[in-house]
Amino acid sequence: MNPTIPEASDDGEHSLIVIGAGTAGLPCAIGAAAAGAKVLVIEKSHRIGGTLHYSTGHLSAAGTSLQRKRGITDTVEDHLADLDRISHCLSRADLVRQAVTAAPDTVEWLLDRGFDVDPETPRILYGHEPYSIPRTYYGRSGGLSILEVLHGELEKWQRRGSIEVWLATAVVGLRATASCIEIETEGRHGSRLLTATEVVLATGGFASSPELLAEFDGAPAAVSAASPTSTGDGLLLAQELGAAVASTGRQLPGFGCLEHPGTSGRIDRTVERVALIAQEREPAEIYVTEQGRRFIAEDDPSIDRKERALAALPGWQFWAVFDAAALELPGPRLVPGWSVADFTRHANARPDLVMADSIPGLAEAAGLPTGQLNTTIEDFNRFAGGAADDPLGRLRGRHPIGRAPYFALRLRGQVSVSFAGIDVDSQLRVRRADGSIIPGLSAVGEAIGCGATGGDAYCGGMMVTPALSLGRALGERLANRACAPRDRSVADLQTPPEERADR
Repeated sequence: MNPTIPEASDDGEHSLIVIGAGTAGLPCAIGAAAAGAKVLVIEKSHRIGGTLHYSTGHLSAAGTSLQRKRGITDTVEDHLADLDRISHCLSRADLVRQAVTAAPDTVEWLLDRGFDVDPETPRILYGHEPYSIPRTYYGRSGGLSILEVLHGELEKWQRRGSIEVWLATAVVGLRATASCIEIETEGRHGSRLLTATEVVLATGGFASSPELLAEFDGAPAAVSAASPTSTGDGLLLAQELGAAVASTGRQLPGFGCLEHPGTSGRIDRTVERVALIAQEREPAEIYVTEQGRRFIAEDDPSIDRKERALAALPGWQFWAVFDAAALELPGPRLVPGWSVADFTRHANARPDLVMADSIPGLAEAAGLPTGQLNTTIEDFNRFAGGAADDPLGRLRGRHPIGRAPYFALRLRGQVSVSFAGIDVDSQLRVRRADGSIIPGLSAVGEAIGCGATGGDAYCGGMMVTPALSLGRALGERLANRACAPRDRSVADLQTPPEERADR
């Protein structure tokens, strides 16, 4: 989906400027317009939507009409209790309560505007640590189903003259004066200097910036599934104004993916997905480290435990080792989209899949220690043959690894979000390190870090839903206090602020 947005005019005044036209920025602008504000949205990409083009678009909410139709009883307090369990109580309790309280209304708001919800929802999903109650929803087209609703609302307010959108326009500088925030832009509209009393940073995270991932989330070189535009622009801009960064210094990797063979450091989940969720597939392989040792029970039902075990490995990578017999078992294969012939065809042609007629040959091809890999497989085969319990606690998948050819598939920890973000107060106003507020500057969505609503874990639906809910509420709130900004010429960019104030 690539919504067509009409070209913006260069005239007119705006009472609020939103930087970023994605999961949080669009509902923020829509909420502000609905409350009577005139809004300018600035987006560096050539299209709106941000991470919704890449996201599964999972939502979570308690007490919705969809749950009631299924006879599911659920409450906000139940939702909060589940989140405390999954996030280890490390999220922002004030923001989480706001988001969870508003979540059912957000789902109904989408449904009332034609959200193409998948009829299988609400469900309990196991891609993240599961909820105790079915409260996860998504559209038939993932994040694009949400974008379709937001696009329709955006067009409505554009026709009424309440929202103006500048695409292909980057914000390259922020400055604070005594009365406003100055925004320096470059792009389709040339070099401009805008001013506003209320500015919202809804620029997303930095999961496509290896440098920022290492600096703020403590992540090694990882494979990114995020939007290429998720480069931390908002965080860097806020820091220019003295904003503090809220960070635990820890990123939790998604448990294993295939790096795109043609694009280093990227993954395309729509093309090649790896089936590593124990509830969806009985494993026939073992997972080994670069030292040739197993590190987690492959059938462990907790994806959270698997992710934390992977986070402890240097480089966040491991090998899935299996034999020819594993490819002939019924049910999904390790890579569901591949046939047996595909495994053979890709083997030794791709750098992440090797094949050999012996275990020593496989170890050499994968760069694993031969003696240790051989010992690991022998120990596992004793468990698989019923002669011993598995020391890691594996219970299922008693398939010995003993029939050539043998395969080793390298899997990488993936990042799709960033956990650190701009520090904000309970009203989403940006804070400095001393706790003081930067007047006129707010932030919402992944710009404030996914750790704010998920702690140090992946909580299903607690990235997209808070962005929508808190974004819309923030827009409504700011509409009541924003005033019209002033647009100045590029010549003013060279003029000191104190001189411009006299003009």
